[in-house]
Amino acid sequence: MNAGDMTSHREAPIGVFDSGIGGLTVVAELRRALPSERILYLGDTARVPYGGKSPSTVTRYSREISDLLVAEGAKMIVVACNTASALAVPHLITTFTIPVIGVLEPGAIAAAKATRSGKIGVIGTRATIASNAYSNAIKKIDPGLSVLSLPCPLLVPLIEEGLLDDSVTETILRRYLAPMLNEGIDTLVLGCTHYPLLKKMIGSICGPDVILVDSAENCASAVKELLKPRETSHSKPSLDILLTDSSEGFLRIAEKSLNLSITSLSLRQIGQ
Repeated sequence: MNAGDMTSHREAPIGVFDSGIGGLTVVAELRRALPSERILYLGDTARVPYGGKSPSTVTRYSREISDLLVAEGAKMIVVACNTASALAVPHLITTFTIPVIGVLEPGAIAAAKATRSGKIGVIGTRATIASNAYSNAIKKIDPGLSVLSLPCPLLVPLIEEGLLDDSVTETILRRYLAPMLNEGIDTLVLGCTHYPLLKKMIGSICGPDVILVDSAENCASAVKELLKPRETSHSKPSLDILLTDSSEGFLRIAEKSLNLSITSLSLRQIGQ
């Protein structure tokens, strides 16, 4: 997290980005936590998902998007993507003077606080899991905690297709989660901002004894704390969305699943 100087007025938008629609879970939580804020969201739908891409590629994509958000007057950057948070946030923090916050650190802190048995599960994309970022962050808080991490590469495409309440998605989730549940985890980090869209299904599979740590919810709380009352906006709230390619199910998922009201939607080319 970079607590650098704010370079624009408090009425300027919060810039948020993700590889696709998953980051809208963060937007929904930001709207609840900071109802007066203007939000500018960029979904890199032309290059989704980031989870299977190299660290250098994810960092380059994140820099290109952040440059655009800064050019649009964003007063801070929220990296609403666990993969980019794990791989690119350290670079972004040293590049920009406005605050930069990812979803990983708030989620790690919440998981360490929530666990009772000391056994924490983390699910995410291949790149997030391969980075060991969650495991390292959690063990930095408490070296005695046990972290079981598992990549779930099929979930993001299913969510992007809008299959949020589908038997195929449930079958895949059960297969992914079985090893962790057999190991006796009592806390599960949803280490991808797409995954809260499956929170009800995941909770049903895990049962009431497993606490779900929602990276989107914890990120929003951290943003609220970082902005502080004097930096929050008192202007008319808005949600302006930029996409790098058309996404057929985008508006339906945003409006129905997350109860978001979109002010404007437009396409942008990036990294050309």
